[in-house]
Amino acid sequence: MNVSFSNVSFNGVNSSNAGPNRRHIMPNFASLSEGAHLRDVFRRFPRGVTPLLHLHDDVLRRDSELSVADRELIAAWVSGLNQCRFCFGAHRVMAEAFGVSMDLIDALFADLDTAPVRPELAELLRFSRKLTLEPERVVRSDTQALLASGWSESAVYDAVMVVSLYAFMNRLVQATGIVPGAEYEKPDAAALEQRRRGGYADWGRREGLIADKQESARPIID
Repeated sequence: MNVSFSNVSFNGVNSSNAGPNRRHIMPNFASLSEGAHLRDVFRRFPRGVTPLLHLHDDVLRRDSELSVADRELIAAWVSGLNQCRFCFGAHRVMAEAFGVSMDLIDALFADLDTAPVRPELAELLRFSRKLTLEPERVVRSDTQALLASGWSESAVYDAVMVVSLYAFMNRLVQATGIVPGAEYEKPDAAALEQRRRGGYADWGRREGLIADKQESARPIID
């Protein structure tokens, strides 16, 4: 049976494990409690969490030709293509926090070719889809097409970094079996503002996952 989260259809689940009912879902690891969140995974398995969250800030928040909104949209796009409900829900909200409408995300998953997205971003999303679903078919002409659409090599590489990071994160989340909760359904203005103002390492500090004092990604509003 399929459950639709926005216009993304996720296989192998039923209405009992839709977002608001996360508390009834058992993760795939016995040491994780019912309704576990990503913070619980990182508390249970802390290896690599600090550099991983700093990598998120470097990839998704530091200066780039790609806006934060573009990068969060790519993260949501890749997560939806990879059938990762938790990451799709989380980055759908992150994209909304930086000005991407839910209607646009719906339209992209309904039909990228007709979605109301600027042409150069559509090209980048097509490339991201190919790199996600058919990586062995990516060739020089794909990157050349992106350059022709107006992106620099640095921008293309930044997009590749986002796709690659979420190839990793989607599989980590899917292996643990965590699913999105109600907080990703209809976030209020305060929740969206918090996402705009803080970085990923900041979240890790708030949750007690990391204790370093390294510089966080500066707040950015695109």
